[in-house]
Amino acid sequence: MLGRDLMQLLGDCGRGVDIDDIDITSPGEVLKLLGELKPEVVINCAAYTDVDGCESNPETAMTVNGEGVAYLAMACRANNALLVQISTDYVFDGGKGTPYVEDDAPCPLSVYGESKLAGEMNAAFCTEHLIVRTQWLFGLHGKNFVETMLTLGSEKDELTVVDDQTGSPTWTMDLAQAVIALIDKGCRGIYHVANSGYCTWNEFAVAIFEETGLPVSVRSMTTAELNRPARRPLYSTLECGKLTHDTGFHPQAWKNALRKYLALRNIPPL
Repeated sequence: MLGRDLMQLLGDCGRGVDIDDIDITSPGEVLKLLGELKPEVVINCAAYTDVDGCESNPETAMTVNGEGVAYLAMACRANNALLVQISTDYVFDGGKGTPYVEDDAPCPLSVYGESKLAGEMNAAFCTEHLIVRTQWLFGLHGKNFVETMLTLGSEKDELTVVDDQTGSPTWTMDLAQAVIALIDKGCRGIYHVANSGYCTWNEFAVAIFEETGLPVSVRSMTTAELNRPARRPLYSTLECGKLTHDTGFHPQAWKNALRKYLALRNIPPL
């Protein structure tokens, strides 16, 4: 989702490479391709993002989300390139109770969170690095919560969704714009990027059905009742004031982003 939106915004300034072009878990492939392309900036949108799958495949999670970033960092350092690493709110345990700032100490609860934190640490090996933490992504070009709800809502008139996890739904197009703004302003280090405002997954589902007019009743359940393999942070909202201060970019409210996304997805392709 994010990669496609970045390519759309970057236009001729960007070059996209996917798994058929490069395996980031192969240091040889990484060094070879980046040595040939000699990019000024590398934005790593590749990740193993199946949170529960990471619990049963910890080696794969660490290889992709941790070691792969180390290889990118080494190659970027060798080519004097900026490495932009996309990270996650899951590096936090959700126990703070107020929005997380960039300097808060990470404490991941899951293998996924641990592997993404390893990626952050490895990205920092590159002299020029930018780490962007985000959360609850939805976008036009991939599987996401909005599409899942719309599919289920077309089949059922009642759904049960967890109501004790809080975060900020984030449109990948807004995230892509923020990433470009950070690069253009020469920002380095760690930044948080998410649409403004926050909600629970349950409230997010209700908003989706209100915006689309689907007559679906949304019941509540707890994370404990859901009983998923990986532990999730219950309150992982990200404070994005540093982003706005350093770039002037103001993330729009998540409900506005959702409304625009739903309008776009109904426009037939040319």
